[in-house]
Amino acid sequence: MSEAIIAPPISSTGRSLRTEEMIINMGPQHPSTHGVLRLELIVDGEIVVDVVPHIGYLHRCFEKHCEHMTNYQQVIPYVDRMDYVCSMNNEFAYVVAAERLLKIQVPERVEYIRVIMAELQRIASHLIAVGTYGIDIGAFTPFLYCFRDREMILDLFEMTCGARLLYNYMWIGGLSHDIPVEFVPKAKEFCGYFRKQLRDFNDLLTYNEIFVKRTANVGLLPADVAVNFACSGPMLRGSGVNWDLRRDDPYSVYHKFDWDIAVGKGEVGPVGSCWDRHIVRMAEMEQSIRIVEQALEQIPEGDVQSAIPKRIRPNPGEVYARTESPRGELGFYIVSDGTGTPYRIKARSPGFVNLSVINEISRGSMIADLVAIIGSIDIVLGEVDR
Repeated sequence: MSEAIIAPPISSTGRSLRTEEMIINMGPQHPSTHGVLRLELIVDGEIVVDVVPHIGYLHRCFEKHCEHMTNYQQVIPYVDRMDYVCSMNNEFAYVVAAERLLKIQVPERVEYIRVIMAELQRIASHLIAVGTYGIDIGAFTPFLYCFRDREMILDLFEMTCGARLLYNYMWIGGLSHDIPVEFVPKAKEFCGYFRKQLRDFNDLLTYNEIFVKRTANVGLLPADVAVNFACSGPMLRGSGVNWDLRRDDPYSVYHKFDWDIAVGKGEVGPVGSCWDRHIVRMAEMEQSIRIVEQALEQIPEGDVQSAIPKRIRPNPGEVYARTESPRGELGFYIVSDGTGTPYRIKARSPGFVNLSVINEISRGSMIADLVAIIGSIDIVLGEVDR
């Protein structure tokens, strides 16, 4: 009687495993995956051989919802919920695309307020990114400091439009509310306060010896790999690539301000490590403060609703517009068939694209280092899955 032949185990990708390898599932409910992300790990002991991300647990038919709205303006609350950590930036990208499709020129005051809100939102988003990243590595105190300072930004948003998370603030052609009288002095006060907090935060976490050892030689992403995978935002700039849409594909009034683009320089290890991606986010918050301060000083007078169209019915055509969100290039492709309802809306999610490189930068690392790599990518699953 012949012996039974036992086939080797096979992963979900169809890859046969060697006898010393095994599959471990991390997620979808796992504190280190920053949301409902499931990672299928193929490991050899503690060494990661392959990482297969499984997404879709937060899929909400975002694009089909948008295509079944009564008009273009009704899409904005859905855009808010895509990346709920930076709703202002989502709105910014969508209204820029819609206004180009409609050939609308908005008042200069609207542009300045949009930039102020987008940069404050960038700071609030990065505070969540670096605060939770500290927890991933084992540092709890920075998380508390980050959320304390983020609340001050949310107070400014609430003061302006009444909401703290999902704003429906930037409308096609204008804004839902003008900023209140007390907004400018409060925002200036926050900028002065927060600049000092950044220095303290760097002393507390960024240059902490344990944090540096856990991140400075982990998750290396070479510049050519980052470009070939279409990475953007801090993921791309952390690899030393000097590219930012606010300067290199200008929109709104960013060209009127003096600021610098933060890039990874390999200050405490090879360029493109987890530490470089972290320090880029820290430096970006400082540059956002510079932009906000200049915008507050230069903001012109005007009506923020004078250009809002009473009836939105663009001519048949299509448009793609992209902006620099906290996670990278956020773009919207809109197709109009000449009716008041968008025929097609497609979102280009930076989180989705950045996540695609995880297998490339995780092979050969330890499972504990994979936690640091996930945190350095800074994904929001609402945007990845949509």
